[in-house]
Amino acid sequence: MTTIDATATGPATSTAPVTAEVRDGIGVLTLDRPAQRNPLSVATMTTFTGLLREVAASEVRAIVVRAAGPAFSAGHDLREMVGRTVEDEREVFAVCTEMMAAVQEVPQPVIAAVQGTAVAAGCQLVATCDLAVAASTAVFGTPGVRIGLFCSTPMVAVSRAIGRKRALQLLLTGEVIDAATAADWGLVNEVVAPDEVDARAFALAHQIAGASPLTLRIGKQAFYRQIDLPQAQAYEEMREIMATNAVTCDAQEGMQAFLDKRRPTWQGR
Repeated sequence: MTTIDATATGPATSTAPVTAEVRDGIGVLTLDRPAQRNPLSVATMTTFTGLLREVAASEVRAIVVRAAGPAFSAGHDLREMVGRTVEDEREVFAVCTEMMAAVQEVPQPVIAAVQGTAVAAGCQLVATCDLAVAASTAVFGTPGVRIGLFCSTPMVAVSRAIGRKRALQLLLTGEVIDAATAADWGLVNEVVAPDEVDARAFALAHQIAGASPLTLRIGKQAFYRQIDLPQAQAYEEMREIMATNAVTCDAQEGMQAFLDKRRPTWQGR
């Protein structure tokens, strides 16, 4: 598997379908099969997951996921899914599920920079990322129904991002929506000009990077822990997490710095 030097400032040398680099303290993963519209093949997803975990194990404070070429990702590589056994198909979706889980399991916030088409599992990846910035020309959808393969695994992430009725509209019709609609529905956070996608994603990443890495890790894990719990249980668990967060060195430093009207010095503990 391709490895990266966490101190590097340029892309890692790789023939893999995903490249990784560190730019000014921000991890960057780039889907790099533009001629094929960045399909999420088993090799791509396996490489992505490995590189994501390697980048996350470094000192980066946030991670940007982007893609080369006109498409963000057209979804699964259908050439891997024709004439195969059910066990082969299970492997595809198991690898995909592991990849999506890794995005939300790593401690750093993960930001999708969507410069073009993101459909099927590509749309799933956008919905899975913690934040997403889209070009005004980007489009999104779950069109599997049109080829007889309902987007059941993309449905998990998409329905959690945009709700039942809107998710079912995408899933049942196979239609695509533009970036403005995706923002209105909550699939992406904001829409910018096509030449500003990377810059805006990195601006968000640097804004996030100013916070305590310990606090970011606690907060991200807590968010995904509570989001699907009943409200009473969510409050019960989150009050304990917030109490234990409050006595960490970084929280104490942050509160004291606020009272002292100075910038905090984070220790990561």
